Amino acid sequence: MCRHLAYVGPPVSLRTLLYDPPYSLLRQSWAPRDMRGGGTINADGFGVGWYPAGGGPPVRYRRGTPMWSDVTLPELAATTSSGAVLAAVRSATVGMPVLDTAAAPFAEGPWLFSHNGVVRGWPDTVTGLAGRLPVRDLLTLDAPTDTALLWALVRDRLRAGEDPARAVAETVLRVAAAAPGSRLNLLLTDGRTVVASVAGHALSIRQATGAVLLASEPHDDDPGWQAVPEGRLVVATAAGTRIAALADG
Repeated sequence: MCRHLAYVGPPVSLRTLLYDPPYSLLRQSWAPRDMRGGGTINADGFGVGWYPAGGGPPVRYRRGTPMWSDVTLPELAATTSSGAVLAAVRSATVGMPVLDTAAAPFAEGPWLFSHNGVVRGWPDTVTGLAGRLPVRDLLTLDAPTDTALLWALVRDRLRAGEDPARAVAETVLRVAAAAPGSRLNLLLTDGRTVVASVAGHALSIRQATGAVLLASEPHDDDPGWQAVPEGRLVVATAAGTRIAALADG
């Protein structure tokens, strides 16, 4: 299973999110603590997206190699700060390609997106849902993977003006109905609000004064971490968090 995180709050260096904590995303790439769903390492790529201080669309750095083997990211992370970050490490489902473009975060305009999980029965179970998308979107997927399709489904709703929380919830519910047993933990942010689903894997939140951090696994032993129950939708900002049933999203 993949691992991901999202942060919104006062600017912090990427290093403080990706490297410094005792159970950082780097450590989770080779020694995750939560082993549900199988898989022992997340070596099939990684990515980080952040929002520049001066405004504008997010910047991304993605690779199809293990995070621990990248020699550029540590220096980049130590010298780059942002008030909104989404990052992920990938464990590819058997049969899916390992490419730079298959690593989250996926992006368009102000949006960053990540998926921790798997679509069961791929691709046959979701051909009906995929068939409702514009042909151009299918021809221009970042990669032929379940995560890229999930992003296309969410993005299609965002383009239509749908509320981000509803876009995530409806995508999860429809894919879960078409492909039972799928693991569909999604993260979506525009740099101000983070929307997350909990469907088949863990998610924890740490809310502090003026900041919020969501992660597949807590990256330290701070007692402020709160585990989100299964089947929930989270809408989080630096000012507060709302948690509801996915069906109420």
